[in-house]
Amino acid sequence: MDFKDIKELIRVFDKSELNKLKVKEGEFEISMQRGFESGVTTVTTSTVAQAPAAVAAPVTISAPVVTETSVAPKSGDFITSPMVGTFYSSPSPESPAFVEVGSTVKKGQTLCILEAMKIMNEVEAEFDCKILEILVKDGSPVEYDMPIFCVEKL
Repeated sequence: MDFKDIKELIRVFDKSELNKLKVKEGEFEISMQRGFESGVTTVTTSTVAQAPAAVAAPVTISAPVVTETSVAPKSGDFITSPMVGTFYSSPSPESPAFVEVGSTVKKGQTLCILEAMKIMNEVEAEFDCKILEILVKDGSPVEYDMPIFCVEKL
């Protein structure tokens, strides 16, 4: 099993409702278990061989922590994160936020910045809308397709 296969297996496990998964292919074995209390998925890999073999260190994948301020409301439309990264509500710490609750936004207007691998990516509105709620705190990590704004389309 190569790295690409392992990455795909982790992605599929993360999107599934499984709590545990163990795969054995020849001398290669991988186990994954989702922890409910800490919101962390632990992946352990090992190779069984006659000679001393390298054992991969456990990989820990942090799941987003849901807090009272990040619970999505049940009404309205959502603008979701197009990537994994860090959410920033303004271009710099001393600048005002791009949008606030109650702001009316035009299509193409910048809503926030997502930092991924030291690259700042502007997230723009895909339609005219009104911001009902900002679901993520400034500086918080976001996952792909995670709701970051609750909006009302105009």
